[in-house]
Amino acid sequence: MKTILMGVLAAGLMSVGTVRAGEPAIIAKARAYLGTEAALTGVKTLHFSGSLTQGIGQAPTAHVEIYFEAPWRERIEARTAGRLVETALDGFDGWQRSRDTGPGAAEPRVVVLGAPVTQSLRADTWENLNFYRGIERADGRVEDGGAASVDGVDCEKVIFIHGEGIAYVRYFDRATGRLVGTETAAGVEIREGGEIVSGGIRFPHSITTRQRDASGQVQASVYTFDSIKVNEPLPDRYFAVPFAVTGP
Repeated sequence: MKTILMGVLAAGLMSVGTVRAGEPAIIAKARAYLGTEAALTGVKTLHFSGSLTQGIGQAPTAHVEIYFEAPWRERIEARTAGRLVETALDGFDGWQRSRDTGPGAAEPRVVVLGAPVTQSLRADTWENLNFYRGIERADGRVEDGGAASVDGVDCEKVIFIHGEGIAYVRYFDRATGRLVGTETAAGVEIREGGEIVSGGIRFPHSITTRQRDASGQVQASVYTFDSIKVNEPLPDRYFAVPFAVTGP
């Protein structure tokens, strides 16, 4: 998924394709591929709606709703037959609530997420709301990894480092700025497919993740989106920690 906004009011005054001091030149091209500076810096919220499939070519296993609100809010809902799992971030507070939804269901269980998971959620939020620019304002850094070939495409490798053990390695088509592939420090490979244009911005229609489990087998998940809404008003209750919680 793509990225946006973090004290970038001045960026809206810059022309499309402008290179900023200290950032790899490919970032300006990658942003221009997604949309205009006005469109990218104008994003306040994102809402992805679709399905999650475990495995390639399988039937969907869950309906998903994913929300982001700048600067540091995220909410993921995964609903299966009879069960709903909600994972959310509100600033530095991360929490998860699991509950059965059928008749006679027990009270939901809410846990506060520990620092490592919360830090990962914050990185994920930044990556989806900042479109590759401004990580230094989030106490991170970006490094240019030079030329690379991915899926037969001549790419520029760029590493977005959020902290110890949290990094996104992105490969951009040198000719167009298109994102060709992503890897995480945890060993997850991410590929985007198709396109949905919303709010004047290109978003992926699907996201496929692959990771090897402890036995060495590749586990794949596919998110397929039916709709993506930009700047939809989102209620605070989507992100705020529920009143009754238990420890991690």
